[in-house]
Amino acid sequence: MSNDMQNLMEEIEKSMVRLRRGEIVSGKVINVTNNEIFVNVGYKSDGIIPKDEISNDITVQPSELVKEGDEIKVYVLSLDDGDGNVLLSKKRVDLTKGWDDLEKIKEAESLVETKVIEAVKGGVVAIARGVRCFIPASQLSDRFVDNLKSFEGKSFTTKVMEIDRKRNKAVLSRKVVLAEENKHKKVELFSKLDKGMQISGEVKRITDFGAFVDIGGIDGLVHISDLSWGRVKHPSEVVTIGDIVKVVVLDFDKDKGKVSLGLKQTQKQPWDDVELKYPIGSIVEGKVVRLVDFGAFVELEVGLDGLVHISQISEKHIAKPSEELHIGQKVKVKVLDVKPEEKRISLSITAADEKEEAIEYVAENSPTTIGEILEENK
Repeated sequence: MSNDMQNLMEEIEKSMVRLRRGEIVSGKVINVTNNEIFVNVGYKSDGIIPKDEISNDITVQPSELVKEGDEIKVYVLSLDDGDGNVLLSKKRVDLTKGWDDLEKIKEAESLVETKVIEAVKGGVVAIARGVRCFIPASQLSDRFVDNLKSFEGKSFTTKVMEIDRKRNKAVLSRKVVLAEENKHKKVELFSKLDKGMQISGEVKRITDFGAFVDIGGIDGLVHISDLSWGRVKHPSEVVTIGDIVKVVVLDFDKDKGKVSLGLKQTQKQPWDDVELKYPIGSIVEGKVVRLVDFGAFVELEVGLDGLVHISQISEKHIAKPSEELHIGQKVKVKVLDVKPEEKRISLSITAADEKEEAIEYVAENSPTTIGEILEENK
């Protein structure tokens, strides 16, 4: 080799960066693939960042983090990966800064953006500032969580509850953040609430005594008696979890944070215009819904029952209604009397039968018009 060439090689070597294993250096991205990032760190050979050293977030593609020409800091893992390349890590640089950030965030009692990457036993693994953190199932939501996998891929703000850098342990909470948010929402919502106002909400929980509806940060109770104008054995007969419903604010207590809601109050009262819908003398069909010693209650429509006295059930003498009727039976009844103010309708099965028989007889055997018969039987 000539002296000139040797001198040139020595100059090139002098201009090269002297790398040491374990140090952090700057470099320029020269190529990005699905599995690697190639970086020029000014050394005699290029550096390679393998996929498992790019980020703790295994769901992120290399191209989402860097592009050609970007200046990045990298950690030197090895000066020769076996093929003459320098083995680098971006993840370890991010981790160092990430732990620093998390410690400062915890000290300042601030919040940190977090992304869930995996559901595990007892909670989920999440990435915050490049650090793998744990969120216990009890800290994922302000409600019971039965499907941890539904959180995978979701991002939200959390609070740093515990951090131990030596043990690589960081515990986060989303529940604390939600509780604070709900506190502000409740204050704002209560300032706008008024009795009688209608508001939309989502059914969040169903119990034996009613349904809880989220009206924007507050779960108000629709008591079972306020779900429908009709009889309701269980709230699930009327609503299901996830339903969006319109409700009326019946009452609220700002100090206790309680709101009473009504669903049936958004629907027309069945006793409105009852005299027009069921005039005296008309014959209608209903369903037997209750049997008592003195008669049977027949439902004409949801929330509207009429009484058939035991004397109006059959032409023959019966000791109890169950001798002729059963729950759920469809029957024809004649309206005898209507008292809207008392919410009472008197019905008759025998009178309805007589009228039906009379109409059939006239139609078959008499020139008398059906209209005349109806008039006589009023």
